[in-house]
Amino acid sequence: MRYLAVRLYGSGYGWQEVESITGCGQRSVERWCKTYRDDGIAGLLDQRLGGNRAKLTAEQLDVLRVKLHSYTPAQLFGRPESGEGASDCFWTIATVKRLVKQECNVEYRCDESYQGLLHKCGMSYQRPGHVYKSRSQDKVADFEERLEKK
Repeated sequence: MRYLAVRLYGSGYGWQEVESITGCGQRSVERWCKTYRDDGIAGLLDQRLGGNRAKLTAEQLDVLRVKLHSYTPAQLFGRPESGEGASDCFWTIATVKRLVKQECNVEYRCDESYQGLLHKCGMSYQRPGHVYKSRSQDKVADFEERLEKK
């Protein structure tokens, strides 16, 4: 398709005609023409490697799925020294990274890969409710008490 698009454009066909015949956009054809001028026909060959780029096998994915659903981070790694609280009850990207590294010896380059892994394992994302740190617990208790009396 690349060679055809370059050949048509080089033969004097207009952009719209090349697009309608090949279905390729103008920018792609421009890029392919430059590549053809620089590298010849060899530059137009498909450079994709193909194959499965997955880093985890189906068995590893099953092991992670079971651990994510059966345990909390605190149960697998112990309580953190920082006293983070909620992060030892819920799976975060940081704790999933640690689990994947420990169980499968695999590291992904970006956090989106870990989010996709959580999705594959059937985990859903829930944003915790916002907590106002400046509010007084006494005032909240008084408000709730007045609300119950009504």
